[in-house]
Amino acid sequence: MDRVQIVHENFLRRVGAQDFPDGGGITPGLDIEEATGLFRAQVLSRALDLQSRVMQKQGQGFYTIGSSGHEGMAAVAHALRPDDIAFLHYRDAAFQIARADQVDGQDMLRDMLLSFACSADDPTSGGRHKVLGSRALMIPPQTSTIASHLPKAVGAAHAIGLARRNPPEHGVLPRDGIAMCSFGDASANHSTSQGAINAACWTAVQGVPMPLLFVCEDNGIGISTKTPSGWIKASMSARPGLTYFEADGLDLFAAYASAKEAADFVRIHRKPAFLHLRTVRLYGHAGADVATSYLPKAEVEADEANDPLLHSARLLVAAGALSADDALSIYTQTLEKVAEVAQDIVTRPRLKTAHDVMASIIPPKRACAATNGPSAQDRRDILGNEIGQMDTPQPLSKIINWTLHDVMLAHPETLLMGEDVGRKGGVYGVTQKLQSRFGPARVIDTLLDEQSILGFAIGAAHNGFIPMPEIQFLAYLHNAEDQLRGEAATLPFFSNGQWTNPMVLRIAGLGYQKGFGGHFHNDNSLAVLRDIPGLIIACPSTGADAAMMLREAHRLAREEQRVVVFVEPIALYPMRDLLEAGDGGWMTTYPDPDRRISMQDIGVHGDGTDLAILTYGNGHYLSRQAQADLAGQGIAARVIDLRWLAPLAEDAIIDAIGDRPVLIVDECRRTGGQAEGLMALMAERGVARAARLTAEDSFIATGPAYAATLPSREGIVAAALDVLKT
Repeated sequence: MDRVQIVHENFLRRVGAQDFPDGGGITPGLDIEEATGLFRAQVLSRALDLQSRVMQKQGQGFYTIGSSGHEGMAAVAHALRPDDIAFLHYRDAAFQIARADQVDGQDMLRDMLLSFACSADDPTSGGRHKVLGSRALMIPPQTSTIASHLPKAVGAAHAIGLARRNPPEHGVLPRDGIAMCSFGDASANHSTSQGAINAACWTAVQGVPMPLLFVCEDNGIGISTKTPSGWIKASMSARPGLTYFEADGLDLFAAYASAKEAADFVRIHRKPAFLHLRTVRLYGHAGADVATSYLPKAEVEADEANDPLLHSARLLVAAGALSADDALSIYTQTLEKVAEVAQDIVTRPRLKTAHDVMASIIPPKRACAATNGPSAQDRRDILGNEIGQMDTPQPLSKIINWTLHDVMLAHPETLLMGEDVGRKGGVYGVTQKLQSRFGPARVIDTLLDEQSILGFAIGAAHNGFIPMPEIQFLAYLHNAEDQLRGEAATLPFFSNGQWTNPMVLRIAGLGYQKGFGGHFHNDNSLAVLRDIPGLIIACPSTGADAAMMLREAHRLAREEQRVVVFVEPIALYPMRDLLEAGDGGWMTTYPDPDRRISMQDIGVHGDGTDLAILTYGNGHYLSRQAQADLAGQGIAARVIDLRWLAPLAEDAIIDAIGDRPVLIVDECRRTGGQAEGLMALMAERGVARAARLTAEDSFIATGPAYAATLPSREGIVAAALDVLKT
């Protein structure tokens, strides 16, 4: 007999004999009728776990990481309000079921079975995954996350406070609401959770509202690796800025009392709290996991003897709310009902085509209030005499700065956040004066943790803000890339477009910084971004383009709910000259605030018919220099600036190339760079002659050799001549 059947038989036998596990008395605070309802939620969670395994054996179900042993989370749900946003651990079915009982019109039995079956009728994911989540229940969907949802919970909690003085148009979280996130004891050791908890504490000790409840469900093990006894309490109970609560998650009444105390503390004081909830894990980690293969049988049996359903039955019988027979009837009738509904669920349609699966990668557009942009008076009040400089050519960094001013003037829900973006104005001065002009609640200096910066942005977007986080250097993104890949970009996909987290992520990056920083500050790889479905990547090279593209990026986030990465070439921030010292050829004037560049608009420079040079970023700058050198040799080249790297404006690119041979100039590495995709496009569209000039597959050195592995003006000329010889 497997452990699932053993636990089932134990419940039937022990409740029938009133052979209950030892435990304390009834903790005051939870109404008996409410407790009975929570017991029903716990039983339904258990019944669904059992049915998921039946469905898997039949080939009709596709997920068996269950919630058995964690049913005490039903009490936590009851201690919160249904409008408190909840980011859930994957073992929290009982929480979702209990919350559904607080909201009219919910049918968790059917909805969760649809999720198990990956049915297209699943109201949360539309058949894409088994997820916990519900728009109606204020639960953003999560899959098998290992703490990656904690940073955005911190952001959502912070955004509740920010919205009190700056209510965003699309805000949804109540002024007195709190955020909650739950996770396992093993996940508590992950760097992401440690960073999120640290960020919450760091923020709170500075007096910034942080109404966030962390709930650690401690079953003592992570798959097969045990958590040291006492570790969670020792590591979490004395953190500055974090108030610690603990409870026995096996005891429905005690769990509710502690959860209510913790939630009330967070709601009243607007400070973070940590609820340490003791649980057990039944059946092993998932359907294929056999716990007795790595744990002594006696330990497995000890957990089974402490089944939380047995404890709930014990307490309810002791309180006179149920008889033992009543408890058994609830259990058996629930199992029967779940099995009955499952027979219909497995007949429901599933996704079949790539189109069906991909339909929710790009989120839906949303209605936004019309805006005419900032008024002339508002601009004068904020920018002062800088307005008079806008008609004179300026470098890239200055024009981006002015663009950020105009965007923030036009859209009060826009937030900037990142390390050093405020008082210092960014490492390169791009955000100078913004904090003094818009205040520290809109231009936010964060702690040094890229995961927290991006998580803050994701969570703030959940409450209607348009975040524009900054990552100081492209290489630093790698510390936090899963916040884009595993959270931001996947949320519309796993929620069937019901949940989104739009943002414009600004990253200073790419190569060609003279003598500074080596590969951590001269990172020329965008590969980690290129393969994320639904992500938009922009890379301007001139000031005018940057202004118009950044406005469009903001519009895409605000109106179309997209996640946009805006890569700003560091080496071009101060660039003034193009062909010779003092010519000012790379500076531009500031475009009128209503002008934008769409994703289908590429830059075309020159009508030359001999050659097309296809490039972007620093490559655009170098190619324009090479264009002049080639003209001196009688070769007329057209330079095409991609501007938008994903998705590519393929038709516009091919039209601009015409029948010219093509040289692709890509400052990213030969392996994984943009040139790979562009060469494939050339082949697919029948471009007869195409070659690429890329950076070498190398990191970048500091010192005089900083550009040795990168494309150069001279190298572009030589490569162009080679193309024309073929």
